Amino acid sequence: MFTGLISDVGEVVARDGGRFTIRSGYAAGSIALGASIAHDGCCLTALEIRAEGAGSIYELDVSNETLAKTTLGTWQPGRRVNLERSLRAGDELGGHIVMGHVDGTAIIRDIRADGESRRFTIEPPAELARFIAAKGSIALDGTSLTVNEVDATTFGINLIPHTLTVTTWGGQAVGNRINLEIDPLARYVARLLEMR
Repeated sequence: MFTGLISDVGEVVARDGGRFTIRSGYAAGSIALGASIAHDGCCLTALEIRAEGAGSIYELDVSNETLAKTTLGTWQPGRRVNLERSLRAGDELGGHIVMGHVDGTAIIRDIRADGESRRFTIEPPAELARFIAAKGSIALDGTSLTVNEVDATTFGINLIPHTLTVTTWGGQAVGNRINLEIDPLARYVARLLEMR
């Protein structure tokens, strides 16, 4: 379980099919073998951890299901990746509850300046649109964000300069695909309503 507050930006340094090598700023000694780390919102298991300076390099095995349903299928060496360590009991829940189970990919349709911030227009998959509500929470590339507005086919978010600087969002462009995880509470409410 995660909160959607990105704590490092890592880099894909190698890929061999479904085996990825990731460089991170996390100290190698702080990552237990088998630790869950969210990579652009996908909960993955750290393997073969080794030190590199003050940071670390570790391996990931990614299933064909994850490669097909997320942006990971397109990842190549050099890609920057939002990272978040799993939530521990007693940690501050500063974002919202994020499971690390990506529901699908969305497309960035527009980016425009709004003072020092940037407003993004996002097009989700049609089957997920009903779970997205104005002022609700959503995880995009692992980042906990608040939905500003919703229309028939898109929704809007606003990113402050801090988020643009400490995540991969500052480098996003129109047309990019991003991982989307709906708020788990929205999923359960929808399921309860279906059962009535």
